[in-house]
Amino acid sequence: MVYEFLATGFEDIEALAPLDILRRGGVEIKTVSITGDLIVESAHGVGIKADLLFEDADLASADLLMLPGGLPGATNLNEHEGLRRALVEHNAKGKRIAAICAAPLVLGGLGLLEGRRATCYPGFESHLKGATYTAELYTIDGNITTGRGPAASLPYGYALLEQLAGEEVAKQLRDGMIYTQLMEQGR
Repeated sequence: MVYEFLATGFEDIEALAPLDILRRGGVEIKTVSITGDLIVESAHGVGIKADLLFEDADLASADLLMLPGGLPGATNLNEHEGLRRALVEHNAKGKRIAAICAAPLVLGGLGLLEGRRATCYPGFESHLKGATYTAELYTIDGNITTGRGPAASLPYGYALLEQLAGEEVAKQLRDGMIYTQLMEQGR
């Protein structure tokens, strides 16, 4: 089970593209509102209905906890103490965590990136406390995957799918979604 946390001001594509990729790849993923309301407004004013509220999520059963970026979404995620505790506990068990764009600031503030390689949206590097900034579209270091920003949403999503469902499933989906052709053409 994968849980993706939605806070007011999340970046639309960073939440929905990886969600779409994982669901197409057969991974069970639920969106979790941390706002107390199932409808969560994105950074661009789109209301998205989450699958469940934070207090109803069985985080102990999760294989992956995901944080989309966007502002003020990432700072809202960072201010949720229950989510912060869950991330620390999840990491202590060596379970997977992913954050993209501005959201790695949550992981950096918790000390989860100490001694690791990580990426984030340009200008947020100072929030990656103790990490080596890579500037890659996505970076995998142990159980933590970070993504750079909106344009990285697809490669980040496929990287997560590969970790959860295997290389062959990810390859078939990249091919089926015309992503492979896009990357081969370079445009």
